[in-house]
Amino acid sequence: MFDILGEPFFQRAVLAGLGIASVAGPVGCFIVWRRMAYFGETLAHSGLFGVGLGLLLGFSLTLGAVATAVAVALLLMVMKRQRVLATDTLLGILSHSSLALGLITVGMVTGSAGDHMDLLFGDILTVTWNDVTLMWLGGAAVLFVLAFLWRDLIAISVHEELAQAEGVNVQRVELGFILLIALMTAISMKIVGLLLITALLVIPAAAARRLSSTPERMALVSAGLASVAVVMGLMFSAFANAITGPAIVLSAAFLFVLTLLRPQAN
Repeated sequence: MFDILGEPFFQRAVLAGLGIASVAGPVGCFIVWRRMAYFGETLAHSGLFGVGLGLLLGFSLTLGAVATAVAVALLLMVMKRQRVLATDTLLGILSHSSLALGLITVGMVTGSAGDHMDLLFGDILTVTWNDVTLMWLGGAAVLFVLAFLWRDLIAISVHEELAQAEGVNVQRVELGFILLIALMTAISMKIVGLLLITALLVIPAAAARRLSSTPERMALVSAGLASVAVVMGLMFSAFANAITGPAIVLSAAFLFVLTLLRPQAN
């Protein structure tokens, strides 16, 4: 039963999952602090349309996912400034419209959207060494930009108007963070899929919030919990023959429940 732990495909899956988890934790903290969980889900859903365009036009699926996620984010920012509708209403419209459009596009190209269920729920056990390299390099790029924006993001998360009065370019920082979420969505497709990537971003961060007293500690704890969830999910998937992406998310939810059993850090 434990022979699978020594298989190359399982080792690649662990490395890929840890690479994504170490980045998903810190990024997820800002999603939790800024109450952007639905926003992240909208970007993830829009990524499926980008994948469909990539299949249709014959270019990189990752590039397509990033491009459409950024386009939807920019559209949302414009519509928010014009106060067309409430933000949650806009998110609901864009999220489900882009998901439906993505499913239709993928179905038109492949004959059946079911042929690419791995994009929706992940298929980490099929990652190659090139995928692992891409995930670690992409993750390193996300962490580098996040470190550069860290102080401004903290200031905006605490009080946006005060941060703007102190000279923080709020729109530029928000755009930078949106790009980070879009990149995270694209490089995480094979881990938990486009439908569940927001869960990997939000659940470990929510759990870490109860165990941390500073933003920096929360980011580190969140990355650690996400990493543990990935390993637990892979083990559960291997021994119970469960779908890997949902198994990882379920493991993260289990860790969150455990944090509810202990007092919150001050």
